[in-house]
Amino acid sequence: MRAFTAAFWARNPHYQTLFSALIDRTHFQPLNRERIHLPDGDFIDLDWLSAPQRGGPTILILHGLEGSSRSPYIHRLLAACQARQWPAVVMHFRGCSGEPNRLARSYHGGETQDLDTIIGHLKGRSPKGLCAVGYSLGGGVLLKWLGEQGDRAGLLAAAAVSVPFNLESAAERLNRGFSRVYQWVLLRWLKRSIKRKALSLGQGLPPLRALTHFRAFDDAITAPLHGFTDATDYYQKASCRPYLRRIAVPTLVIQAADDPFFLPTNLPGPDELSPQIQFELSTHGGHVGFIAGGWPWAPHFWLDERLGAFLSPYMATNKP
Repeated sequence: MRAFTAAFWARNPHYQTLFSALIDRTHFQPLNRERIHLPDGDFIDLDWLSAPQRGGPTILILHGLEGSSRSPYIHRLLAACQARQWPAVVMHFRGCSGEPNRLARSYHGGETQDLDTIIGHLKGRSPKGLCAVGYSLGGGVLLKWLGEQGDRAGLLAAAAVSVPFNLESAAERLNRGFSRVYQWVLLRWLKRSIKRKALSLGQGLPPLRALTHFRAFDDAITAPLHGFTDATDYYQKASCRPYLRRIAVPTLVIQAADDPFFLPTNLPGPDELSPQIQFELSTHGGHVGFIAGGWPWAPHFWLDERLGAFLSPYMATNKP
């Protein structure tokens, strides 16, 4: 498949990012929800495009920060899966399926235990095998899990898009220039989720108003809630970058050099990558954008075609 070339009107990374996040004209069959009860008393919601079939494997999809099965980039991949008649399921991180999770803890960029639980569940449901695709934070969680598991992962293939290889790099970049707009939106969503959960648990609200950038939020909320000393400790221990060498599953990583969510130091060097990783870096593309043509009101998304082309050999019905 041809390498990505940005549409002439979308060479600006913010055009790529915003158009892909706001435009959603996809259509697919209604999703079926399945609730998985976790050992600690919490739950994870799965949204199925279709149940696993005897004809082939299933694709597990992981959304980004405060995303869900309703996110436009998820819709586009689900529509592509439906067109190819591929069973697919979206895993929601705790609290992202429209209902607050039951515990004070939530999810974060390095939380892989829930993913491990869900993959174990899905392997029993999909005897033909499992592929996985993760976007942004979900891509980082997927890559970290793959590195932790090594040759025990048991997936046919994986793909990750617009990954925060270094969480500290992401926090720094989102507090600069126009990227602060994305930071403001994401923090607003996170604070809304915290307020909703606090009400459901009958707890008081932490002082959220002063948390105006991600490092402050991660220092005050993410780190203490999930057992880290502070934001720096969280960034060091949760980032997926140190795990990339250990990945033993064929894995496609799609990244843009102009991604407004990350600093250039976010990108790993060739010596940090497993031989199983196919790393594709485009000059343009923004964050989960990769618009290759069309017009602003009807863009052509290259990303879903690339993911489909990569996964096709692994999703073939004659796979063992």
